[in-house]
Amino acid sequence: MRARAFLGLIRSLAIYYNPRRSRQLRQFYRGLLQPGALAFDIGAHVGNRARAMRAAGARVVACEPQEPFATFLRRSLPRDIVLVEQAVGPTEMMAQMDVSSLHPTVSSLSRDFAAQAAQAPGFGHVRWDRRQQVRMTTLDRLIAQHGLPDFVKIDVEGFERDVLAGLSQPLPLLSVEYLPAFRDRTLAVLDLLEALGDYRFNAVAGEAAEFLWPDWRDAGAVRGWLAGLSADGGSGDLYARLN
Repeated sequence: MRARAFLGLIRSLAIYYNPRRSRQLRQFYRGLLQPGALAFDIGAHVGNRARAMRAAGARVVACEPQEPFATFLRRSLPRDIVLVEQAVGPTEMMAQMDVSSLHPTVSSLSRDFAAQAAQAPGFGHVRWDRRQQVRMTTLDRLIAQHGLPDFVKIDVEGFERDVLAGLSQPLPLLSVEYLPAFRDRTLAVLDLLEALGDYRFNAVAGEAAEFLWPDWRDAGAVRGWLAGLSADGGSGDLYARLN
């Protein structure tokens, strides 16, 4: 099992530490973050986003509970990035993560994500072969400890709404992963954000470092866009900016 987990780590490093992509990501974050801004990276994985935020001049808090990634980050991240080796969710507790050793980007704390994903387009080759017990904190607790963030990136494989359920105030800017095969989960995130504040939205497809739309759109427009996505389409990030 350790060998499979190590192969999963190597695979993620090969995917996410592409020099061209890293440069584009740094430039993208420079357009979003002022020097000295505070950013939370929820689901830091191999730390490429946390590093890009730091390179843009932000102070970064990176949260990653999954092994061997938490150990990798502890040993490799710059010392001025704060590493929190915990998951983030609706309450402070111990939780079980369904882990895919060979495809660790789809490991999830959502109780039914793995079961649903096994039947979804694009996931047929993935196996969730073990579980890991992780400690969970909340966004409210992180804010109490580190301050109100200017930006929060959330990429937690179907657990995004649960992360936001641990938040009691609107944030200036945040992003959540969207998966066309699980659009109901993104719609639930939209509902929650609308209850928190007056947000406008934009999207980034896949690992591209540019917005899809020239303007920021309301939640109704985003719902229409999500409805038109093919279930076997690629994932991306949905950005929400407080109006």
